[in-house]
Amino acid sequence: MPADGPVRTCVGCRRRAPAGELLRVGAVDGRLVPDPARRLPGRGAHLHPDPTCLAEAERRRAFPRALRVPAPLDAASLHALIDDVGR
Repeated sequence: MPADGPVRTCVGCRRRAPAGELLRVGAVDGRLVPDPARRLPGRGAHLHPDPTCLAEAERRRAFPRALRVPAPLDAASLHALIDDVGR
């Protein structure tokens, strides 16, 4: 059965899911920036809006690799957004 719309892989847990279930993240000036509207130019990484997936992605250093940018990246705004979603 084909999926409705594009399917992406979470950089944290590595599970595939419809793009609408995942949060797109981009890199701007050395920071990870949440892109819920999916409008930032360039490469994006996809992540479940779950603190566990975020922690796993950071542990694996998945963001710099997925976005093809030099590490380290500041994830403060991403942590703030996901912590708010988890409440």
